[in-house]
Amino acid sequence: MQKRTIAISIIALGILMMIYTGFNYVTTEKVVDLGPIEINAEKNHPVQWSPIIGMVLIFGGIAIIITPRVKS
Repeated sequence: MQKRTIAISIIALGILMMIYTGFNYVTTEKVVDLGPIEINAEKNHPVQWSPIIGMVLIFGGIAIIITPRVKS
């Protein structure tokens, strides 16, 4: 049962990675600090990945589900 849960989670992650191919996060950097005067700049950092990674995860999850269960 746990194998199936992990496979479904991998498939869901793959679908999300195909829909959202990246995200941005912003950091604040101090540019100038002259006593009481402080100037900050916001810097954008994009994080991108290929939708092919999402497809690989989907197919990997499907492969986990359809492989037969090994009996110990």
